Amino acid sequence: MTEHLTEHTPAPAASGPEPIATVTFLHPAPATVPPMPAEPPTVGPDDRTVVLETARIILDKPTTPAPVVGRVEKVDLDDFDADAPLIPAWMHSAEGWAAWAGVFYRARRRDFRRWVRRQPTQRGHVRQFGRGARRTHEWVVGFEGVRVQSAAHTAHVLTREAKLAARHARFTPRILGTKKELAMKASEKATKAAEEAVLLHKKAKKDRNRARNLRAGVAYGPPLAAIGTGYVMGGGLGLAAGLLSTFAGGAFVGRKPYDEEADWTSDWRSLGDGDRMTAPMLDAAFRAAKVIGAEESLGVVQMPMLDARGAWTAVLDLPPGVPAKKAIRATDELAAAFGVEEAQVSVAKRGRAGRIELYVSRDLPFTDKAAPGPLLALESPADFWGRISIGPDVRGIHQSISVVERSGLIGGEPGAGKSASGNTILLAAALDPRVILWLADGKGGGDLEPFEHLCERYEGDADPEAFSAILDELLAEMKARYALLKKLGKRKVTEDLANKHPELRQLLLWVDELMLYTTDDEHGKKITRKLRNLVSRGRAAGIITFCATQKPGSDVVDTSLRDLLSIRWALRCTTPEASDTILGKGAAASGYSAKTIQSEMRGAGLLWAEGTNPTMVRADYYTDEQVEELLARATEWRRAAGTLPNGPVSLPDQLRAQGDDEALLLAAVLDVFAAHSTEDGPAEWLPGQLLLDELKTAGHTVTAEKLGALVQRTDEEKAKRPWGEKGSRLAGYPLARVEAVATARFGLTA
Repeated sequence: MTEHLTEHTPAPAASGPEPIATVTFLHPAPATVPPMPAEPPTVGPDDRTVVLETARIILDKPTTPAPVVGRVEKVDLDDFDADAPLIPAWMHSAEGWAAWAGVFYRARRRDFRRWVRRQPTQRGHVRQFGRGARRTHEWVVGFEGVRVQSAAHTAHVLTREAKLAARHARFTPRILGTKKELAMKASEKATKAAEEAVLLHKKAKKDRNRARNLRAGVAYGPPLAAIGTGYVMGGGLGLAAGLLSTFAGGAFVGRKPYDEEADWTSDWRSLGDGDRMTAPMLDAAFRAAKVIGAEESLGVVQMPMLDARGAWTAVLDLPPGVPAKKAIRATDELAAAFGVEEAQVSVAKRGRAGRIELYVSRDLPFTDKAAPGPLLALESPADFWGRISIGPDVRGIHQSISVVERSGLIGGEPGAGKSASGNTILLAAALDPRVILWLADGKGGGDLEPFEHLCERYEGDADPEAFSAILDELLAEMKARYALLKKLGKRKVTEDLANKHPELRQLLLWVDELMLYTTDDEHGKKITRKLRNLVSRGRAAGIITFCATQKPGSDVVDTSLRDLLSIRWALRCTTPEASDTILGKGAAASGYSAKTIQSEMRGAGLLWAEGTNPTMVRADYYTDEQVEELLARATEWRRAAGTLPNGPVSLPDQLRAQGDDEALLLAAVLDVFAAHSTEDGPAEWLPGQLLLDELKTAGHTVTAEKLGALVQRTDEEKAKRPWGEKGSRLAGYPLARVEAVATARFGLTA
């Protein structure tokens, strides 16, 4: 209930304050308000005092309840410092209690976390107890041992001198008289001094033991009494309480750490030597690497911890004004500070500009045996429209990329694993029957030869002119695709559109060893220009271009072409400039250089496909036998889908396609040669009678004269040769002559 005090209060003097306020009762409001005093209460001149005194008068005279009239306004009486204690508002509801308990819980949780973070430091309670125990032991031992050692040394020296004096006196002849007497006196004097020294040594030992025992009783008596009394009085709980009190007392004694000069444990800590990563180690390493200043420290967001692979990981906040890229550029210096190889240290930005994630592997990454690639587990065709598995990163997390509407560049020095890395993408494309393959092997070494039977176009002779012609065909194909897209009213090729129109299926152009093509004097510039046109315009038409080279120089990969290739994969390079040719100018200066990859890390490279920074990954590895197995699956799936390209037609099949009797007879003759093939291939020469017998068995009507007229031989070719086990000399026909007659007569190719 609310009352307006101004209705019952006389107007004050002009110079006095206006006693106006609104009071909210915490208990049931009275039915009628007693009349206000005729005169204002004799209180101080301020409004708060007047209102408070009036409120006290009202609360002291309760009456029967009355209905509330008008709007109720609330005033917190906590502001008026009343005599009766006012209950806080949060105590009136369960939600308030929960909020208060939550604040208390969070505060205790923060305290516990601070306590946990403090334990590995010099301020940790375990180290405090260790220092306390050490200091207590040193106090118990005391300094009396120095006097005991001194007395023992003196006793040993005097005893030795007494022995020498006694021997001298004994062996001095009595005939010498005075000398004998002097020797005896010297012996007695030395013996007396030695006995006194021995007594002093015994007394020093006794005093030392008495003092030590007294101090030991003072130092160790109360803890032992507390532990024993606790065990007798409370059993296990009492024993635990006694041990805890002893630990607390020891920690209190050792609460103050040693001075830095006297602390022999403050030497440099190194992860390479097996030390644990701690917050002080991180600060020291980042200061040594000049990432932070001498007076600055890191903010530890996630404390250093070990993962399942034995590597250290931590999330850190750099001091204000220090960007993450400064730490990334200093990877080499950080590795030296941690005592590990640069390849073992990985620094990446985490969420914001000043926060980094630090990962330090225990061993050099990517030196163990690679696990079987995931493509081996496929039981159905792959999906090249989806994500393609690339391989694990340094943390063991598998990385994958999407190549839809993209193109890429793979480069590295010879032996870096370029061919094996490229197989991850090539095999994924081959295992999708919908993908059209156009391959060019500029190396001419046969790395791409196993894929030849799956290709619509294949250039394996390292011929720049032939490759230039293939690019012309592909540019015409791109033009035809855009014409079809325009007709369909579509802007680009999608998976659904490609499934409806097979002529719009994804097309992968893979160029191995780009250097041979782009550095050719006659066709190099034309090839670069055509590739640039294809890469810039072919994405929306479903044409994906990947180039690989062993010499990633600016003369090989023109910057105008490189900048259009959105996926960059830099394997081990010999120079930072070669790495920048792949990843882009300035990448090495920013801390991303493929030169840092060790030779033992085959297949490892910096992959820049997604995200703002390159990622160190190792490509999935497939052996030659596994590649053959996967290509056999790809062949089967493409044959079932009807997308297996037509391979080269054999000469016998070409002859049978002619439909001519002579062509059919020549085809049958070639079949006989093939039937008598060996491991080296078809037989190079067969006897004429053998050919006639085989042809008649196959149903052909032929005579020796007819066969001789069809396949005309030279005199040298008609010469008899030994045949069979007996070595009988017979006339026959060479395979080369039969093929020459067939190709010349019908204009075919062998």
